[in-house]
Amino acid sequence: MAYIKSRKHAVARALPPFGSAAAAATLIALSLPASAQTTSNTLKEVRVEDTTANDFRVENSANPKFTAPLVDIPQVIQVIPEALMREQGATTLTEALRNTPGAGAFFLGENGNTNTGDSIFMRGFDASGSIFVDGVRDLGSISRDMFNIEQVEVVKGPSGTDVGRTSPTGYINLISKKPKLENSFSGSLTYGSADFGRGTLDWNRVIGAADGSSTAFRINAVAEDGGVAGRDEVKNKRWGFAPSIAFGLNTPTRVFLDYLHVKQDNVPDGGVPTIGLPGYSTPDALLINSPILRRTFLNFAQPVDSKNFYGTTSDFNDVTADMFTARVEHDITPDMTLRNVTRYGKTQQDYMLTSFMLGGLTATRVGQTSTYRGTVPALTAGFINTPNPNNPLTWTVTRNGPTNKDQENTIILNQTSLSSKFNTGAFSHTANFGLELLREEQSLGNFYSPGFASINTTFAPAGSWPVANLYNPNPNVTGYNRISNGTGSFGKTDTVSLYAFDTMKINEQWQLTGGVRYDHYDTSYSATALTLPSRAITPTDLSTSGDLWSGKLGVVYKPAENGSIYAAWGTSSQPPGGANFALAAAGTGSSASRTDFDPQEATTYEVGTKWDVLNKNLSLTAALYRTEVKNEVVQDPTTLLYYQTGKKRVQGIELGAAGAITANWGVSAGFTTMDTSVQSGPAVTADGSDVLAYTPKNAFTLWTSYQLPFGLTIGGGARYNGKLHRGTDGAIGTPAYTDAYWVFDAMASYRINKNVELQLNVYNIFDEQYVAAINKSGYRYTPGIPRSARVTANFAF
Repeated sequence: MAYIKSRKHAVARALPPFGSAAAAATLIALSLPASAQTTSNTLKEVRVEDTTANDFRVENSANPKFTAPLVDIPQVIQVIPEALMREQGATTLTEALRNTPGAGAFFLGENGNTNTGDSIFMRGFDASGSIFVDGVRDLGSISRDMFNIEQVEVVKGPSGTDVGRTSPTGYINLISKKPKLENSFSGSLTYGSADFGRGTLDWNRVIGAADGSSTAFRINAVAEDGGVAGRDEVKNKRWGFAPSIAFGLNTPTRVFLDYLHVKQDNVPDGGVPTIGLPGYSTPDALLINSPILRRTFLNFAQPVDSKNFYGTTSDFNDVTADMFTARVEHDITPDMTLRNVTRYGKTQQDYMLTSFMLGGLTATRVGQTSTYRGTVPALTAGFINTPNPNNPLTWTVTRNGPTNKDQENTIILNQTSLSSKFNTGAFSHTANFGLELLREEQSLGNFYSPGFASINTTFAPAGSWPVANLYNPNPNVTGYNRISNGTGSFGKTDTVSLYAFDTMKINEQWQLTGGVRYDHYDTSYSATALTLPSRAITPTDLSTSGDLWSGKLGVVYKPAENGSIYAAWGTSSQPPGGANFALAAAGTGSSASRTDFDPQEATTYEVGTKWDVLNKNLSLTAALYRTEVKNEVVQDPTTLLYYQTGKKRVQGIELGAAGAITANWGVSAGFTTMDTSVQSGPAVTADGSDVLAYTPKNAFTLWTSYQLPFGLTIGGGARYNGKLHRGTDGAIGTPAYTDAYWVFDAMASYRINKNVELQLNVYNIFDEQYVAAINKSGYRYTPGIPRSARVTANFAF
């Protein structure tokens, strides 16, 4: 964080945030001679003013659709600034979202499939398809690096008006770094547990012109290569760069050109068996009664080492992401700005991840009797084999689920908006109007599953992986051949959108904030599927289209200039195929993507208050919210047909604090409760609890740091996530929930000189063992990161 105590001493006791205004001003004031500071073609003299530890507090959203300061917006919006992520050593979006209570990658995937990247659940619903970059949807199930991100804006509650189709409970908007009128050069080098190595660079250069206009160039870059603490074999290797240039700064017409390229070459993590965890019991079929009985000794099996890797050395996760953005801004008047944004983005992901399911013996009826004997399942099924019940070292698990993905996502967008301030009689308005044209495409290739010569419904040349020893798996194996089967799918959605937002100031105490959005979408989907042994190929061609209307309205009362009390209402929708570009045929089936189904609809109600206190250095927020979701797909128990009569609800409170308590003491904290329920329809959890899956009832997050007077800054944080219930799919014996947990982290940094600062981060300092994510069937889980550390050298010149 930036703590500058004296104008005489431009070097603060803690290094200012690299790339921030304070950092650049300090560096320029130190390095530029007086003559250079006052020439007409360069930056003018920089005066370093006193500041407080308010780097964690952000006054305004970077999204022009929010037409008021955050303190006056009637909605929960948390902004995670770069300064906070830097202190914590957060390098990915999932790590940054640890600062948001109740949001996280709690869901590992369905059955044999494993989620990769930022698979975020927020307020009871999957938000992984509601991630945006500078207000534009960002596609692909990848892990997003923070090296080119200025801040992360987490918008909870009604969001359909902001972004169109989306998750019922909000979205995440990443704000990328842009060229600025500051000369700066900074970066970092990090080394840590599991041979983690990372380097970043941020260089901004201003080029002045005789007419007073300026061009600025900025480039951010990253390189990372290392393992994951507490996990054998799992690795993350990536590099990326993001050049950008801005023309016409300090003029009415400005042009920004940005490019982002990221390459990842990772070894993915399929998780760890849940055997031995609380709630685990034998997975054998409940009907088994004789002569081969259920293996109840598995109820008392020991957990496996959480470091164990059950994949193979052939597993990979290769990602290439490219994004080009052109933004033009023109100030028609001082109170009216026209913007146009054009974006082209492509994300390619090619991966193979070896997964597994610890299935049990199946029940086979003996003749027409009531006797059921245990039978080893088919070779294609997941199975935990116990050849010697008394010797667990002989137990094995089938690697039955090589998960293959060859997916490409592309997006083309053009967005034109007008921001304006004007009066209508006694009322003043701050408004934003826009038109958005968007095309999104997704293509996916299919591969053969494991093949066995004895099973003609498989492709034998594909082969299969050998079993893994349950307690001592060996990843150095061969057997499965990754072969494309020539089929795949292609989905496309075209959307035309119109929107309008306005904050109307009635008087000094009362404001109305609202918005409305219209979307017309047109989705088409084509696919081919292969059937063995006939090798028949079945084509599918489906399409759907429709109109979505979204709105939000808030009433804001300001008892004082630095505070507000509000009540708000808003809606959002998700049409069939809106989350994954896949459609299902009308008339039958449980898929929410059926072409004859209506969009899922959500309505949110919220009341709250926001205050900027301590000379506006600390922001405090409190809100009560309720989100009701309808048109969920449920099955009629009598007809066995599927209807959209399901309803779900999540409600609770959310508290937040961000900013500076004193000139040397900064804090970011949040607490939330999420009281979830199924209002209409069957239970969605494994144990039948009337709650939503992968949603802790209570969650808390805290980060705080204090700057001591001799160049040392110390900090620490705490995170709490309550009990999580997993989804239901008929799996037997696996844990139905994960226990609540606390995790504590610590940080210390020391400024060696004006250019270099050393920083130590220690994660999970009490070495808490916990389940970070669990899959739908409960066979696999992702263990939380154990005690680990990273040392970083931050530099700025």
